[in-house]
Amino acid sequence: MVQLRETDLPGRDLLDLAVSLRAAIGDRATLLVNDRADVALAARADGVHLPERGLPVAAVRDVVGEGCLIGRSVHSVEAAVRGEQEGADFVQAGTIFETASKPGAPAAGLALVRDVVGAVSIPVLAIGGITADNACEVIEAGAGGVAVIGAIMDADDPLRAARVLRRAIDTARAE
Repeated sequence: MVQLRETDLPGRDLLDLAVSLRAAIGDRATLLVNDRADVALAARADGVHLPERGLPVAAVRDVVGEGCLIGRSVHSVEAAVRGEQEGADFVQAGTIFETASKPGAPAAGLALVRDVVGAVSIPVLAIGGITADNACEVIEAGAGGVAVIGAIMDADDPLRAARVLRRAIDTARAE
C-alpha cells in the first residue's frame, strides 16, 4: 500500500502528483490519498486515509462509495473503536516508537498495538518509528502490518530498505 501524504500542496498539484503516482505503481500496490476524498476519486486511487480528527468516516463513505478503502489514524483504543464504529476499513495506530516525523510525540509502545488489536475486529496497522529491526515486535504484538516513512525514505537505498523491511515482516508472520 502506498499512502500519498502531502499536506502542503494545493489541490491541483496534489491531483497531478496522485495521478502520476497511480500511473507509476499501476496495480502493484493499493494507493490511498491522505485526507482528500476529492483527490482520491479524481486520481482513481483505491482509498482515503483520514486523520484522527478528520472528517467522519461515514461522511467520506457517502462521497467515495463502498468500493473505496477508508483508513483512520488513531492514537488510543477509544479512537480505534470509534473509527471501526464509523465504518473504517482499517485503523493505523501510533505513534509506537519515537520518530523524527512526529518530533516530540510520545511513543505509545507496543501496548497500544496490543490494546487496539484486542478492541477492534478490523485490521490494525502500526506507525511511528518502525524499522526492519523492530517490525517483528510490532507484528508479534498483533498488528496486521506496518506503515513507515523514514525506514524507506531516509535510506541510502530505498528499494533495498523496503525489501529488508518486507523480509522482517514476513519472518514475523511465519513464526
